[in-house]
Amino acid sequence: MSRGIRGATTVSENNADLIIQETKNVLQEMIEKNDVKPNDVSHVFISVTDDLSATFPAKALREFPGWIYVPVMCMAEIDVIGSLKSCIRVMMVVNTKQEQEEIHHVFHNEAVRLRPDLVEKRGE
Repeated sequence: MSRGIRGATTVSENNADLIIQETKNVLQEMIEKNDVKPNDVSHVFISVTDDLSATFPAKALREFPGWIYVPVMCMAEIDVIGSLKSCIRVMMVVNTKQEQEEIHHVFHNEAVRLRPDLVEKRGE
């Protein structure tokens, strides 16, 4: 079964190192919490808001061993009035036996506002 895993984070400024690091953090948690292996991934879409242009956040995924062949595409998020700025969103499509409600979606920083119903409590 193919399932989507959502992830998102925000950064405090349009800085390449910061974009890569925050993207890496959210990807790492998505991978760990859902026990994702590179061969189980169909593709990954990563979108950014229009105020982030310092680098391609997909570069973060290339830092993970074994992920070099996973197709990744960056794109611009639609600019909706009043939407969250400085935001990086991830949609990872994986083959899994997990049920929809068993998927762990990951939201960091201000991105927890995107889907508060999916945000898991941390540190408990």
